[in-house]
Amino acid sequence: MKKSSKKRNVAKKKQARKPAVALKQTISRSAKPGELKHLAWEKVEAEAINPLFDRQLIVGQQIMLARILLRKGCIVPLHSHVNEQVSSTLQGALKFWIDGKELIVRAGEVLTIPPNMPHKAEALEDTVAIDVFTPPRADWINKTDGYLRK
Repeated sequence: MKKSSKKRNVAKKKQARKPAVALKQTISRSAKPGELKHLAWEKVEAEAINPLFDRQLIVGQQIMLARILLRKGCIVPLHSHVNEQVSSTLQGALKFWIDGKELIVRAGEVLTIPPNMPHKAEALEDTVAIDVFTPPRADWINKTDGYLRK
């Protein structure tokens, strides 16, 4: 066999192996594939946490979306969590005590809360908000959030 044909055969073998190596690099061994969901809030079960607080949860692999309905006067006691939180008020107004400040978040406004930052809130009027958490809050999923259920 000539040297040039040996080189071509070696090159062909290397090319044949490259896709297999590339495929291995794209496989995630730690996570299972996510589940595609298409939901309407009206079909998501509402949980009555206390007489003034209802919520609905949609949970993904690494994120959780909560639609919260707070009646005027509802207090969310001082707490913190390891989850990053983004809170968007859709209707009404929430007063937050956070990082030594008092903030009022009204309809159309958004508040980002870093992990482990203590905060408290009060509904100044009947309020609908969307809270996003990453990672998902295990205490809400497992219903071990006793600070809210009083």
